[in-house]
Amino acid sequence: MQIGNYKLESIETGRIGLDGGAMFGVVPKVLWERSNPADDKNRVELTTRQLLLQSDSKKIIVDTGIGEYWDDKFSKIYRIDHTQYNLTQSLEKMGLKPDDITDVILTHLHFDHTGGSTNLVDGRWQPAFTNATYHVQKKHYEWAVEPCDKDRASFVSERFVPLREEGVLNLLAGETDFDDNIAFILIDGHTFSQQMVKISDGSDTLLYCADLMPFHTHINIPYIMAYDLQPLKTLEEKKRVLHIAAAENWKLFFEHDPDVAAITIKQVNGGFIVEEVFDEI
Repeated sequence: MQIGNYKLESIETGRIGLDGGAMFGVVPKVLWERSNPADDKNRVELTTRQLLLQSDSKKIIVDTGIGEYWDDKFSKIYRIDHTQYNLTQSLEKMGLKPDDITDVILTHLHFDHTGGSTNLVDGRWQPAFTNATYHVQKKHYEWAVEPCDKDRASFVSERFVPLREEGVLNLLAGETDFDDNIAFILIDGHTFSQQMVKISDGSDTLLYCADLMPFHTHINIPYIMAYDLQPLKTLEEKKRVLHIAAAENWKLFFEHDPDVAAITIKQVNGGFIVEEVFDEI
């Protein structure tokens, strides 16, 4: 897919399992398990799907997935699976090495979104993309280093603090344009100052939804994660984004849906339904 100066491609970097009740909040299991069946520990499958953007001068990754170097206990709890996909191999299939990446845009710093941002080399955590500048919201970084008890387990400091220590982390201040085709939309329901990535050239638009809507089934308004810090804020943010996406025919890109990379939607009777499905872009 081409938008403006960028060729867009989706790459899968791993699979994980998270509690289905946490992923769908107050929605009963009898409803969500139709589309997202759970295992014997009530975990549903998530992919970590990243977006690769390439222009003549830039090679950009949006988020870095779950990453490697987790201990056995952590890997078992979250059912981390790299048997089919990992970040380095997926880049290699695109003819790229980690050193080729110029920029890493991080939507937020939860471990399943920035786990691949650093590598453990000789006992020391270092940036995984040695020639890249990483970009995240300043307000979110400040929250991530001093989170509350509710979301403390979502942040693993060695996966992002070394980026600042090495001087490769660019802290952004609010909604801004990255360049002529890339802009950030800030949302606060899931975590403070999460940045969704909007790629647009005036004719075509793709929105990287991050954790506003992890699965395509989250276009259903009441489907809101129990992980969210401000669920009523998420409710407002979803309605606003979905109205615009339906009216302007945006493609909505899903980071965690194991089967669906992107969709377009239409509004029907006050809600939203899928219009077109894309397995990849």
